[in-house]
This record gives sequence, structure tokens and C-alpha cells, in this order.
Amino acid sequence: MRWRDRCSVIVGGGYRNSKRGRARKRAEGRSMRRLATGAIVLLVLAICALWLTGRGAFVEDGRGGSPEARAVSPDVVADRGANQRIAARDAGVARPKQILFGDLHVHSTFSFDAFQMSLPMAGGDGAHPIADACDFARHCSGLDFWSINDHAVTLTPRRWSETVDSIRQCNEVAENASAPDLVTYLGWEWTQVGTAPENHYGHKNVILRHLDDERIPTRPISAGTPPGMPSVQEAQPSPFLLGMFSLSQWNEGGPSFARYTTETTSVPDCPLGVPVRELPLDCREVAPTPEDLFEKLDDWGHESMVIPHGTTWGYYTPLGSAWDKQLTSAQHDPNRQGLVEVFSGHGNSEEYRPFREVLIAEDGARSCPAPSASFLPSCWRAGEIIESRCLVEGEGADECAERAEKARQDFVDADFNGGYAAVPGTEVKDWQDAGQCRDCFQPSFNYRPRSSVQYMMALGRADAAGDPLRFRFGFIAASDNHSARPGTGYKEVARTEFTEQRFGNFADGPLAAGGDREPRAESKSVELESVGTPFLVFEVERQASFFSTGGLAAVHANGRDRDSLWEAMKRREVYGTSGPRILLWFDLLNSPTGRPAPMGSAVRLEESPIFQVRAVGSFVQKPGCPADASSALQPDRLARLCQGECYHPSDQRRQISRIEVVRIRPQQTPDEDVGALIEDPWKVLPCPDDPAGCQVAFTDESFVSTGRDALYYVRAIEETSPAVAANPLGCRYDDRGRCVDVDPCLDRSDDDDCLAATEERAWSSPIFVDQVALQ
Repeated sequence: MRWRDRCSVIVGGGYRNSKRGRARKRAEGRSMRRLATGAIVLLVLAICALWLTGRGAFVEDGRGGSPEARAVSPDVVADRGANQRIAARDAGVARPKQILFGDLHVHSTFSFDAFQMSLPMAGGDGAHPIADACDFARHCSGLDFWSINDHAVTLTPRRWSETVDSIRQCNEVAENASAPDLVTYLGWEWTQVGTAPENHYGHKNVILRHLDDERIPTRPISAGTPPGMPSVQEAQPSPFLLGMFSLSQWNEGGPSFARYTTETTSVPDCPLGVPVRELPLDCREVAPTPEDLFEKLDDWGHESMVIPHGTTWGYYTPLGSAWDKQLTSAQHDPNRQGLVEVFSGHGNSEEYRPFREVLIAEDGARSCPAPSASFLPSCWRAGEIIESRCLVEGEGADECAERAEKARQDFVDADFNGGYAAVPGTEVKDWQDAGQCRDCFQPSFNYRPRSSVQYMMALGRADAAGDPLRFRFGFIAASDNHSARPGTGYKEVARTEFTEQRFGNFADGPLAAGGDREPRAESKSVELESVGTPFLVFEVERQASFFSTGGLAAVHANGRDRDSLWEAMKRREVYGTSGPRILLWFDLLNSPTGRPAPMGSAVRLEESPIFQVRAVGSFVQKPGCPADASSALQPDRLARLCQGECYHPSDQRRQISRIEVVRIRPQQTPDEDVGALIEDPWKVLPCPDDPAGCQVAFTDESFVSTGRDALYYVRAIEETSPAVAANPLGCRYDDRGRCVDVDPCLDRSDDDDCLAATEERAWSSPIFVDQVALQ
């Protein structure tokens, strides 16, 4: 082949190969572009899916639900009334009003803490909507009335609308409007948490009288977030972070958590300074102080009650908090705030004690008080823990004493952060019974005595006109249940379902806050300077053992209807019980009207008051559920809601062992020592060994000579019986009375109800007796 031909072949072949190569490269390029485009599309889709997951797009919103059960049989309601009339007659009560039992403090899973506890990741069994509470109140606990009180801060416009609708449906189930089997009130909880004693006001339930649109607010009124912290909307987490969390907890409620959080944080706070009826429909109404709350309620103009609760509960109440600052004409509205919750499933807030959990000087400087025979300050125990660790490490006594002193100071300076975090690596047992009221009846956790009901009732001031300014509260009790179960104290069963001890599950779950669960047990304390969360993991764990089945409100009403109940509560003719349905009458016999004045009355006398008390113990309960409840609820619903145990009274009553009388003479000037004005017990009146009840009378022969106004209330004490968490820490004491070892309820197995002996009781509302000469 000639050279030219060879070149032609070579060139031609090269050209053809070059074309094939370029085509192949173009094809490869297109393939790469398609792959890249596909990857980008997949990435975009993955990002969108993650974002949607973080927004909770793949699950439905929680609902208020519709009640499933019928009304209680009229025969059952009639039998309850007949049994009361027989007991009243035997106790010597001539013309008794009806005593109706209820629960004015109930949460559904619309509340953020209740919702979190319902998730599988926290050991929950799923949502408990308002409809559950309706059925439970009717057929599990057999109540006469109840109210819904979800945290207003998480009641979005949609949830509030669902709440109103569910409450209306619950009332519509009643067959007799003039004498319904169950009255259900609409309400919410104003949940205020301060970062320091001076800005802490605590929690209050708001109850509304009516249900029609014209007489209920467009939205509930929240306290917002703690002072100095971002608003709920400003704290909204990234959808991508929520999405990753949801994916990691897909089968444990992660997507539901994302949807709940997204809905809650998407609502902005309402603008300030705008009349309530001119506010946007889709905002969160905020009142940071009681004064703001009362002003907004006045602006709405609807009939409502405001009921403080959990006042001594140190879980969220800063060290050194006191109720003095609320006794002003601005921060207290006696027309709305006429009742107080003395006891709940969160513990007893009744009793005052002179101990201090922290010492605060006039200049604001803080220090740790020394322990006494009846109280071990938590700050002091912090120092003991650090000192003990230091000595074990072989350090000198002087060095360890200095570290202990610093630990005590770090604890009291921690404030909102929680002083326990100042001592790294502790366990529940390390703290023994520090911070607890040792001689109180089933006290709330980390007791704050200057926020107790007795302390409130002993306060006295003069208003701008020089007239006495005091708290004149009627007393009730409640459950503060967070699983839509009103009135769980009817039986001491189902600790992990009927109480909030499930909160302890947060300590080890994915929702835990507070960092490393097992930090090193250092021999030096940690200074906590920045504001953090008040709900540290350790406190959740220790606190959980203190939750009980809770109490009840009892109302002496002229009828079973909504208005009769409301009017009785307004006149304070109410009392509270620690759970059992004790019957209690407390009257002033020599009232100026010539007729006995019942509990809650306020009178003026110029002679010694004479009082009478009649009390009848509660019915011993039979196991299981009565026929009416079993036929009203489907078996699976009866098992889930009631845990197979309902209010099921026998015909045997427990005995009343004694009547305790408390006398309080309110301050005449703010500098008077409150402790000297509270006499508890002032009198102890034994009762006969008689199941028919107890009748006693007493007088205050020194009333006139003291020249002071006074209030009197009684406690009717039942015979000893077992109760859930009556001994929450299970302390073992040494010869000096020091708790040296604990066996807390939280560490028990789920089938152990942590029962301990207690004396169940009823607290009457006070009778207020003023001196005529002082008016």
C-alpha cells in the first residue's frame, strides 16, 4: 500500500476513532450529568423530607376527642346522694346541702409535659385527650365535677378550639341539665416560673363559669416563658434538627414530638398594650405577672376563678421564694382569687415551718443556713458531699472544709440553674432527705415554707386606705394529673399510671436535659453562672418519687348543676381531701345572723366564737369496677383508662380518729413573726371509736381578750391506711435521726405501688372571725 493510502487509512481510522471517543465521552458526560442531577434531586428530596419530618408532616395533630361513654345511671347518682343524707343524719346534720366531689386541676396531652410523658420514648402508652378525662371522671373515679387545666403556653388556637369543643361534648352527655351526673368546667393553667424569688409568682388555674362563645375568652392567657428567656416562638428549634431527632426516634414517637413542637412554637406572642378583643386571633396571649393576668381577665369581663396551686413545690420554685410580694391590691384580686389548692398529687402545701432553705440578707447576699434537727438544707448537704469526697482523696481537713464552704455557696448562687448541678456526679441516695420537710404530711418536694398556705393566711398588711389587706382563701385539693385522669385518689393503685412518677423516665430517655448522666464524682463544686433550665435531669429523677395519687375538692352545694357548684365555690363553702371522700361539716354556731355560719364564712364577733365539727370517714373500696362503669366503657377502654379499678364503695366506712384545729391570727404589721401567729395544732379533739362519725365542739375563750382577728380551720384525720408514695424516699435513719440510706419509689418495679402507712385527711376552709372593736 502506498504511503498516501496508508496515511489515509491511518487518518481516517483515527478520525473515526476520535468521533467514537468524543461520542463516548459525550455519553459519559450525559450519564454523569444525569447521575449528578439525580443525586442533587435525591439530596433535595432528602432535605425536603427531613424538613417535612421535622415539621411533623407525616403524622396527624393531637385531638381533644369525643367522649365514648354514656352518662352515669341516675340510680347510681341517687344512691350516692341517699348515702350522704344517711351519714349526715347520723352525724347530727339537720338540713345538709349536697357534698359534691371533684377535681379542678387536670391535664390532657395538650400540655407539653403530659404530651412528652405519653410518648413511647418516655415509657408512655400514647395520647390521653380531653375525652379520656371525661370518661374517666364519669366511670373510673365517679366524680361530680371536674375542669380541664392544660398549660396555656402550649394551647395553640387549634388546641384551644378543640378543648372548648371537647368540654362542651362532655357536658352534653349529661341527661338531666338541672341535675347532671357530671359538670365539666373549661379552664387552663397560668404557668409562671421565676428565675429568682423576686420575680417568681408560681402556678394558678383559671376556671371559667360558662361555655358559650359570648362568655369565654378567644384564647387562654399564658404567663409566657421565664423572665429574661426567649419567647416560645423565639425558642423554635430547627426543622432539620427536629427531623434528625424524629428519624432517630421514629418508632418511639419522634414524628409526633416534632409535630407537637412545631405547632407550639409557631404561634407568636400577642402584641402588648392592646385590648384583648382587638388582638389577632392567631397569637399567644401573655400576662407575665398576676397583676397582668387579673387585668386581662377584667378586660374580658367573663366570670372566672383563679386558684393558686403547688405553692411550696421546690421543683421549680426558686430558693427563698415567699408569698409576701403577692399581698398587694395589684397582685391579688379577692373577687377572682378566692380559693387555694392545699394538696395535690404533687404534695402538700399546707404547713408552715420556720426553717429556711437559703438565707438572703437585706443587700441580696445569699448564704447557706446550718442544719437543724428537723431540716437539712440541700446547700448544706452539697458541702458535706464535697467534703467527704475530698477527705477520701486524702486532702487535708482545712482544704476540704474550704471546698465544702465553696460548694454551699455555689449551690445557693446557682438559683434558676438548680444547685444540684453544682455538685457533679451525684446520685439520688447522695442527697439523703436534704431539702425535705421531715414532719409535714406528705409534703411537696424541696419544700418552700414561706409559700405555704398557712404562711399566706398569716400575712397582713394595710391597703392604701388603711384597711386590712389579707388573703382569705377557701381550701380545696386536686390531683394535678397529667394523663387525663381526674380524681385518681379514689384507690391507692397503679402508681406508674395514676401518678406522675413517670416523669422519672426523662432521666435516661432521649428527651433528657442536663448533659452526661454519669459525670465524674468530682471533689470540687462547679459555679453555675448562666441562666439555664430549671428542670435539670437529676431533679426530675429525685422529684418523681414524691408524686402521689392526689386529692379532691369537696363542695357544699344547693344542687348538682353548674351554677349551684359555682356559687358554693364563690362563698368558699368548700374543703379538700387527700383523696378519700371524707364528709366534713364545720360551722360557727353563734353567728351574728342567728344561724350557723358554714366553713368559708367571714363574720365579726364581740364574744368568744363557738364551733362545731362533724366528720364521717370515707367508704372502704371494693376491688374492680361496679356494674354501671363496666357496662358504660368497653373492656379495653376500662382496662387502659381505669386500670381495671374504679370508685367502688362498700358499705363500710373508715373511722375518723381525731379532729385537729388550727388557729391563725394574721399579722397586724408586716414585721410580726409569722411563726408565732400560726398555732398548729391549736387543739386536738379525739373522736370516739365509731364508724358513724365524729361530732365535737370547741370555743376560743381568749378571742376577745387578745384583741386580734383570727381564722380557724379543722383537719379531720382518718384511721391509718396505706397510700402510694406516703414515704417517697424510704429513708433509713440512724440513732441521731439522720437519713443515711434511701429506697425511693422511683427505683421500685412497676408492679410495686410504693405503699406506706399514712393518715388520710380532709381540710376545711377557714372561718374568719374579726373583732368588732377593730372595724
